[in-house]
Amino acid sequence: MIEQLVPAAVKSRAAYGDELDHEPLYAEETAAVARAVQRRRAEYAAGRACARAALAALGCPPGPITRDPERGAPVWPAGVVGSITHCDGYRAAAVARAADILALGIDAEPHGPLPEGVLKVITATAAETDSLAELGEQAPGIHWDRLMFSAKETVYKAWYPYHRRMLDFTEAELLLAADAGAADRGTYTARLLVPGPLLAEGVGPDVFSGRWIVRDGLVATAIVVPNTEAEIPEGPATPTPGAPASS
Repeated sequence: MIEQLVPAAVKSRAAYGDELDHEPLYAEETAAVARAVQRRRAEYAAGRACARAALAALGCPPGPITRDPERGAPVWPAGVVGSITHCDGYRAAAVARAADILALGIDAEPHGPLPEGVLKVITATAAETDSLAELGEQAPGIHWDRLMFSAKETVYKAWYPYHRRMLDFTEAELLLAADAGAADRGTYTARLLVPGPLLAEGVGPDVFSGRWIVRDGLVATAIVVPNTEAEIPEGPATPTPGAPASS
């Protein structure tokens, strides 16, 4: 799913079910989840396996993918940006050269309604609320609340490496749209409501743009910010050939 949302400069690998949940970890990675429950250790192992397969497609040698000590975000090799996601039945990673892509965030969620009360917590503006109501009337088969939750996760993942602090759900206004003639996929934009540049001063766009898809009981979202100084090939990225199919 993720590979359908990103350009060719982004390499991705996904796993369905538990196919990679028992992949071996490096010692540094094992230590990071030593106290975690079994489910978390399995997700972590699969996410790291996906990430190593995606990195191999970039030509990066295998090695541990450690965690940021502050928020637990993956620490990528120098010159690489990336993102990992996992939910019930799906794990995926996406990576790219920083020379091609400035920022990257992916997320996947079960395609079902959010628990009661969560939407109110994650909604930032009246424009978001009005947009969700309108979309719900136009395409009632899509759980737009869950889609917004997932898309806001990608905003945080793309933003965090530049700012190194938590970004609350209500600190970004996110507006969703469906592609013409295709209610199961579309785009979204995110505008930050906090002071400062979106990425860094003089770097990147003023608004994040992303893509989403709903398929096989899952919703997947992705933000990719191209490095405008580089030539980025158009078209979907392909999973790593022959490789084992977040954080």
